Amino acid sequence: MGKESHYSSKKDRVFLRGIAGPYNLKDELTRLRAMPRVIKGTELLFSEGPQSFSKHFIEPVDGMTQTLHVHLEEYAPGGRTQKHGHVNEAAFYILDGIGHEIHDGIRYDWKAGDIAIVHNNCVHQHFNDDPVKPARALVLKPKPMMMFMNLLFQKQVIPRPTEPTPGGVGYKPRQNETDFNHGE
Repeated sequence: MGKESHYSSKKDRVFLRGIAGPYNLKDELTRLRAMPRVIKGTELLFSEGPQSFSKHFIEPVDGMTQTLHVHLEEYAPGGRTQKHGHVNEAAFYILDGIGHEIHDGIRYDWKAGDIAIVHNNCVHQHFNDDPVKPARALVLKPKPMMMFMNLLFQKQVIPRPTEPTPGGVGYKPRQNETDFNHGE
């Protein structure tokens, strides 16, 4: 008859990679169900700076989820991020401010209420175009899933700025902000 198909309902199949060792679904579900279901943003602090800051709510290292990495980005007045690329895509929901992205050399403008999508393997950088007010974005990525699939490539092209912008001298991110729209 012809060559045997790779598919057979009678054979064990591995689609991504085998899970070996002490992994046990019951133990993993017990572990996941014991994790917090509400994360208090007021208990987390921003890191990095002086032009862009990050507050990580859910990240791969905490083992809280198997598919999501969620963090808040705050860009100081006139600030920018490092220029970088990574395998995972990302969705940036712009909470406040105005700015733009450069993705593979193409400019995309954004404002509060927009969603900026960074595609897989895109070299990109984020910019706050307001020289006086900060900008914020909630970022959602499938980074833990990409790491599980061993798709780990991430590359920095231009590092994060180490000096503040003229309008951002002394700027501190809004740790416990209540007026997210700055009175607008």
